[in-house]
Amino acid sequence: MGGDALAKSKTRRRRSGKSASGAADLRVIPLGGLGQIGKNCTVFEYGDDLVMVDCGLMFPEEDMLGIDYVIPDVSYVEERRENLRAIVVTHGHEDHIGALPFVLPRLDVPVYATKLTLGMIRNKLKEAAPAYEPRFHEIRAGDVVELGAFSFEFIAVCHSIPDGVGYALHTPLGTVVHTGDFKLDPTPIDGRVTDYGTFAELGRRGVLLLMSDSTNVERSGFTASERLVGRTLEELFRLHRNRRIVLATFASNLHRAQQVFDVAARFNRKVVLMGRSMINNVALARELGYVSVDESLLIAPQDVDKIPHNRLVVLTTGSQGEPFSGLVLMSKGEHHHIKLSEKDVVVVSATPIPGNEKLVSHTVNRLFACGCDVVYERERQIHVSGHAAQEELKMMLSIVRPRYFVPVHGEYRHLVRHNQLAQDTGVPARNTFLLLNGDVLQISADKAQIKGNVPFGSILVDGRVMGELEGSVMQERRDLSEEGILTVSVVLSTDGVLLRPVVTESRGFLHVDMAEELHREVRETVMKLVETAARKGSIDEEDLAQKIRGRVKDLVRRHTRSYPVIMPLISLVEV
Repeated sequence: MGGDALAKSKTRRRRSGKSASGAADLRVIPLGGLGQIGKNCTVFEYGDDLVMVDCGLMFPEEDMLGIDYVIPDVSYVEERRENLRAIVVTHGHEDHIGALPFVLPRLDVPVYATKLTLGMIRNKLKEAAPAYEPRFHEIRAGDVVELGAFSFEFIAVCHSIPDGVGYALHTPLGTVVHTGDFKLDPTPIDGRVTDYGTFAELGRRGVLLLMSDSTNVERSGFTASERLVGRTLEELFRLHRNRRIVLATFASNLHRAQQVFDVAARFNRKVVLMGRSMINNVALARELGYVSVDESLLIAPQDVDKIPHNRLVVLTTGSQGEPFSGLVLMSKGEHHHIKLSEKDVVVVSATPIPGNEKLVSHTVNRLFACGCDVVYERERQIHVSGHAAQEELKMMLSIVRPRYFVPVHGEYRHLVRHNQLAQDTGVPARNTFLLLNGDVLQISADKAQIKGNVPFGSILVDGRVMGELEGSVMQERRDLSEEGILTVSVVLSTDGVLLRPVVTESRGFLHVDMAEELHREVRETVMKLVETAARKGSIDEEDLAQKIRGRVKDLVRRHTRSYPVIMPLISLVEV
């Protein structure tokens, strides 16, 4: 059923697996997103009914060598897949939808989300899981959908991406309100404000639990309106009339893209989109009616040289210093279409996500080295956040007036600060809960308590291969990166005769002045081990490899005090 039918009928759909009313406790189980930025995923469980809200990814930390994404471990849900009624998605940011291409085909349940969010998920599935046919259900703010024992009421919220929603989750024990990612922007670009009225009405009726966005709890006051960026853009366009303008922002920040299009049109400039995610997101938003831009304003990347510098705007990815993004390739002089110089002004219209500070700093330094003017300082007002600051969080707490409170979506210090804020606004300390991933908040008719935990963790995605966070591949990569590697190649007949000289190669741990002597000693040691093994009449390949590994490791330590990976390569040849 699509959003239009839902909006007209507001039919309350009851699915199989409904628990006996009042016979069970409500269990709230975060599988990601608490104590970290990203990987948002929460499970609600009542009796035999489960619903999962969001399923996002997190970008890898510096020590996760070669890893593309980190996604939540949803094995707890997989084991109860027959009870999972649906996945509900609040909005289309990567930290809320990025894991779905890996998780959804395994769970194979319906997905409920707004039109733009479903479009973004569909694009991801086409790329990563083209054979899978999802069951999408479009919803709109104001719709009510019943899933087993749960009734979801969707609430419009303003964020840095269109079509975001919070929700009221009505259960037999009471109402859970989740704000989603939000801010209280009174003048949003698309006119879709956060629905104060619904949140207040829910508070008037009584709210059992509030789960609220903690990202900007350390910022005082109110988060500025997105329209402030539009005024700053006009000033920059006016100031740099004779230069090409390159603007980097999040590919999902379609409100920002809309403002760039509007200002470019007023200043008679063409716009070129750079970066696959930027091109795809703008195309999707135009198709669905979330972005309005005249076709004549846009030019293809291969046509940039046909447009004078002072008549062109480049809208690109790379605001977070992502290694292969448009802006980073430009800063390295490796971009196919844009070569930066003193004729360019580059605007980085974003603040670094925690963990990306070094990447962004390196990118900015390279941009300056290209001769560009670079605008990136927060005080220049070229970026505003999509998350509520302290006063907005206080307002939400004041109008919802929950019995219990759980801060979500933030690093641990954010959760602690938000917990304190809730207590300052009148929520009793005994009714506020600092959850971490895997914790189980169990709510009954007369109390709430953290009661145990469930299996949780992180799954690393390397290309299309997934593995555990502490799995063998990651440990091998760490060992190689820290200590280097020494390979020993031995070619033997099956009765132990050396058919080729022993060959040794090392990378990453030997200085040149000691390499020759050590390699000679290693070869001599290995030859003696082969001779000893040959006396037994036949070669046990695994036993010989183990002995080589042990003896060579001892030898290397005496020379270098290093602990490289020792890799014997034994080839047995029948002669």
